[in-house]
Formats: sequence, structure tokens, C-alpha cells
Amino acid sequence: MEPQTPASLPSTAGQTTAENPWPLRILSEKLKIHIENSPVVWVEGQLLEANVRNGHAYLTLRDVDADFSFSVTIWASTMRKLETTPQVGSRVVAQVKPSFYAKTGRLSLNATDLRPVGLGELLVRLERLRQALGAEGLFSPEHKRALPVLPGRIGLITGRDSDAEKDVLRNATLRWPSAQFRAINTAVQGVDAANQVMAALKELDNDPNVDVIVIARGGGALEDLLPFSNEDLVRAVFAAQTPVVSAIGHEADRPILDDVADLRASTPTDAAKRIVPDLNEEFTGLQLARNRLERSINNLLEREAQLLAAVRERPVLANPQVMVTTRAEDLARFRQRSTDLLHYRVQRARDEITHLKSQVRALSPQQTLDRGYSVTQLADGSIVREAADAPVNTDVFIRLASGQLAARTTESIPAGDAAN
Repeated sequence: MEPQTPASLPSTAGQTTAENPWPLRILSEKLKIHIENSPVVWVEGQLLEANVRNGHAYLTLRDVDADFSFSVTIWASTMRKLETTPQVGSRVVAQVKPSFYAKTGRLSLNATDLRPVGLGELLVRLERLRQALGAEGLFSPEHKRALPVLPGRIGLITGRDSDAEKDVLRNATLRWPSAQFRAINTAVQGVDAANQVMAALKELDNDPNVDVIVIARGGGALEDLLPFSNEDLVRAVFAAQTPVVSAIGHEADRPILDDVADLRASTPTDAAKRIVPDLNEEFTGLQLARNRLERSINNLLEREAQLLAAVRERPVLANPQVMVTTRAEDLARFRQRSTDLLHYRVQRARDEITHLKSQVRALSPQQTLDRGYSVTQLADGSIVREAADAPVNTDVFIRLASGQLAARTTESIPAGDAAN
């Protein structure tokens, strides 16, 4: 119910002025009404203080990820219903309703239920967050950046004067004595850890001289590692431009930072071995490479020397005139073969001509005349083949083997009579 105010006083806060203000009690009463009309809500936090007096519990509940705290009161009637007594440092969920003490302006929470958060429930929450972030692609291999072969400067985020810091510095320096570090010490557990690690990560990521960043802690209980599963920290590591190495050193319950980091090292010592090469191994490898190169060069020179010796031992180099003499002999042999072949072809042609001449002569009419025959022709040159071709008193010419005779026919004898 709204508090009764004198008629001369403003009814709302907006109507107050310097000349006509509210008494402080009216503001307190109005705030009490407004605050205590808030609904019951379940909240989660970590108990920083837990004082039990006269059956009542007076607690200080702090946010698990940020620096926010609230006073919580559990009255004795509620305390008797709780299964466990509140313990400092435990993580709890509480059903609370805001309460405002008007006389002193003190705001607190009255708890009607308080339950500790078990490890099983924490693991379920972490797994649910891990799956959600994985579905977004924050753990995809294609987003992983390769570490530099030899970083110029190494960023290190770890607890002050911690074993993890000593392990990384000592082992990295033993492997590569000239390794340079820029270390930022932060809280590595508790409600401030996630924010401090994110701030250090941002500072190192903005340093152009830092080539790789190592976030290291030497293991611990699940509750101690919760800051390294903080969603804001995981997203900050994913957004960083500099490769990030996670070296939390806990095998049983891996924080989500291991999944989003570009490289997960099992321990801080393992991280030191992964971020810098071993100088002795590099020298050994270099010596082995030089030995292989020297052997390869020696083998090449030996092979070339053998080839050169084989070339020098050839007859043409031992007696260079042999090359000219051999070619001269080949040329003379080729010339003789050409001459012989030409003579052979000429003789064959001569024989062929003689044979053809014999054939032509055998078919020539002159050959017939030489055997005693003659050819009788008329004046027009036509040949007399029968008696009827040259009647009586026909002038004829008789061709002999040598010369001709001119004659005139005096009688024509038929072929049958001439045979007789």
C-alpha cells in the first residue's frame, strides 16, 4: 500500500523540487514498496561469508564470473529445512526475494531455499556450453592458427610466482636460451580470474612484438578451473589475432579453453616444449643436414670425376688423329663403293642395250634380206604381196640386201602354178 503523504507534499518523485522536497522517509517507504514487489528469483553465486547466529544465517553471495556481491539472510525457519549448512567457498543456487530496510536504506536478499551446486551439475552445464560453442564453429580446425617456428616474444598469462610460470620460463629458456617473454600475472581461480585473464589477453594481443600467447595454470580441482570455461573468455580467445596456447595442465576435466585454443598443451612444461625449438636438437639437425649435403657433394664430384676419366681414356682423346683418320678411311670406302656401284650399273645398262639391239635386229626386214630374200615394191612404194598386184608391164622395184633393181613384169603366174 502506498504511504500516506501530507496534501502539501508532491505525490510523485517527478513533482518534487528544491523548494518542495520529499522527506527521506517517504522515499525510503516508496523504495521499500517497489523493491519488495519484486518476484522470487533463483540466483547462482559463490559464498564469500557464512555466519550463523541464533539459528539465522548471514551470507555474502558473489557472482561466479564478475565482481558483484549481495547480502543474503536465511532465517532460522528456513535453515531448519536445508539439507546442508552453507560453507564458505561453495557454489550455490538460492531462491531469494529482495528486502529493503527502510530505516537504514539497506538492501538485502531473503533466501527461502539454498542448494549447493554439485560437480555433476557443473559438468552438465559445461558440456552444454561446450556443445553450443562447438555448433557455432569456435572449435573448427580451419580456425586454428599455426604457431610461429621461432617466436620473437612470447606472451605468458599465469598466476604470480606460480609453479606454472616457473615451468614455462625455465623449460623454454633451457630449450632456447634467447627466448624472450612478456609475462602478465593474473588470478587463475576465483571470480576475478576470467576478467583478469581476458584483460591480459587483450593487452598481449595488441602488442605487435608478441607472436604467441600462453595461458598457463598447474591444474587443480574442477571448481578452480571454472574461469577457463567462461564463455566470455572462450570467445575472446577465439577472436584473438595472435595464436593462443592453452596449458592448464588438467587431464580429467578439460576446460573449454583447451578446445578453442590454437594449441592445447597437456602441462605448462609441455607448452614450453611446443612453443620454442630445442637449440641442441636444431644444432644436431643442422649438423646432420651439413653431413648429408657434404656426402651428396662428394658423391657428385666422385661420379663426375669418374665420367671425366672415362672420357679422357677414350681413343679419340688419347690419339685425336684417329678421329680424322677413321673418317678419311670411311670416306675412301664410301667413294670406292660408289664407283663400283656406278660401274656395275653402267655395265648392266650396256648389256641391256646390246640385248635390245639384238632383238631389234632380229625383227628388222634387213635381216630377212640378208638371208637372200628381196622385197618388191610398186612405184608408189607399196609392197607387192601377190601376182595380181603387179600385172604385165608394171614397173616394179626390187629391194635386195644391198641395193635395188628396177624391172617390168612380163608375165603374171598364179600362186598354184608357181608352186609347180
